Amino acid sequence: MAQFFQIHPENPQPRLIRRAVEILLEGGVIVYPTDSSYALGCQIGEKSAMERIRRIRRVDDKHYFTLVCRDLSEITTYAKVDNQAFRLLKTLTPGPYTFIHEATKQVPRRLQHPKRKAIGLRVPDNPICRALLSELDQPILSTTLILPDDDLPMTDPYEMREVLDKHLELVIDGGFCGLEPTTVIDMIADPPALIRRGKGDATLIEE
Repeated sequence: MAQFFQIHPENPQPRLIRRAVEILLEGGVIVYPTDSSYALGCQIGEKSAMERIRRIRRVDDKHYFTLVCRDLSEITTYAKVDNQAFRLLKTLTPGPYTFIHEATKQVPRRLQHPKRKAIGLRVPDNPICRALLSELDQPILSTTLILPDDDLPMTDPYEMREVLDKHLELVIDGGFCGLEPTTVIDMIADPPALIRRGKGDATLIEE
């Protein structure tokens, strides 16, 4: 049975954050809140956990996983970012944006899009998420918690636990965090291109 932690959305309890990170480090799959919606997450190096997330979402190897990062410096470890791109990222982070970048050698091949050698990255503005990333000291491999055949992410942590109980180790209840997905920006394109309009303001990309 999946564990269930109620974590304060503004002042996350350190004890629960530490235990959640232990579950990640043990190879677990967790559900956690971001600044756009709830997400499925696991440790970067855990191939079996990543495959479990693929099965939950029923996605193939062309699906972009996202590395959820603490800050811009962590993004530049995993993505090739030039000066122009860095300025745009600095303006838009933290926030509800996912950036598609060419991956560096630090990103395992299995996490990259098979044709583009690219990876999605983001820096969310959510206290629980930031606390998890700070304690983990590395990005969380993530994807939005949308079940197959659904159009919108799941929002009720109790329903998540009931439906996904046998498929993951932890559900974090951090309150309602939204239904709208992130705005996705292709940073490999020149100029950067809007792939998906979501919660983040896309004005800078559309100008």
